[in-house]
Amino acid sequence: MSGGEEPRAAGADEARSAGGSEPRSAAGAALGARLRARDLAATPAALNLLENRAPARRAEIGALLAEVAPARLGGEAPGHVVGVTGPPGAGKSTLLSALVRVWRGRGQTVAVLAVDPSSKRSGGALLGDRARIDADPADRGLFIRSMAAGERLGGLAPATRAAAQALAAAFDIVVVETVGVGQSETEVAEAADTVAVIVQPGSGDVLQFLKAGIMEVPDVLVVTKADLGTVADRAVRDLRAALRALGDGAPVVAVSSVHPVHAIDALADALAEHRAGLDVAAARTRARRLGALADYVAEHGARGLRALGGRRAAERFLADQDPALEAPALLRALERRGT
Repeated sequence: MSGGEEPRAAGADEARSAGGSEPRSAAGAALGARLRARDLAATPAALNLLENRAPARRAEIGALLAEVAPARLGGEAPGHVVGVTGPPGAGKSTLLSALVRVWRGRGQTVAVLAVDPSSKRSGGALLGDRARIDADPADRGLFIRSMAAGERLGGLAPATRAAAQALAAAFDIVVVETVGVGQSETEVAEAADTVAVIVQPGSGDVLQFLKAGIMEVPDVLVVTKADLGTVADRAVRDLRAALRALGDGAPVVAVSSVHPVHAIDALADALAEHRAGLDVAAARTRARRLGALADYVAEHGARGLRALGGRRAAERFLADQDPALEAPALLRALERRGT
């Protein structure tokens, strides 16, 4: 499955919007209403729309997101948005395949948004939807989609934040998986309710995390390849010592593909426990505001940010906005502020 839509004849958007934006807005609203009703079959079309960055589709995207916003849902979307990140080769896809099996075994529906590097030739996601995560194609309670990161290597795709917010209305678990290369750990932490950072023992990851300050990002730390024995045990000890030094009580869970079941259950429990203790409304409000600011900077660049008085001034402005506003409305508010 890939994003995008069939080409339209030149002028089709203008002709359709000549009498107002109702046809487009109505189509987006219909998709949002289906997600709100937990109609999982609406997911591919909803993501196709959210990945379309054409200015003419902004009203339709806004209508979709308005249907799954807190004001329409009577509160925050019930799904748990889980960020999974870590360096290439750490075993994220193997781990995620096992986690998906545990979640599905518990009767939870799961959507996976795998943010991959972009193909320079096509602009699409380089690794593809199902190339790395084991999945039963007949399982209607599981949806996997690759999203191209664009020019931001390892970072979130432009539509990922909006997609995670929308799918949280329909799925029990929404996973955002990124290839961690520094900035992506911070980006996924801004978009997810709970962040799991994956560490491979014996690779120097622990030292690099300490040096980069990434230890402040994870809500759960996961050491893969625990069957390696001493080197894995050392990684667990080092991470726990680092967390104690930071005054952080985040759990460290060791997992292995050799004996996965018990450890993966423990990891799923640790993720759920973090979510249970989270102020979801505050976290989601912050995510929407940061998402709107990221979209604004992507569209208007450094000059646009200076027009707002800088990042801190923009964040202060967003803090004064209605917490229930969805990202498109916040983006419009920033654009009005910057003019």
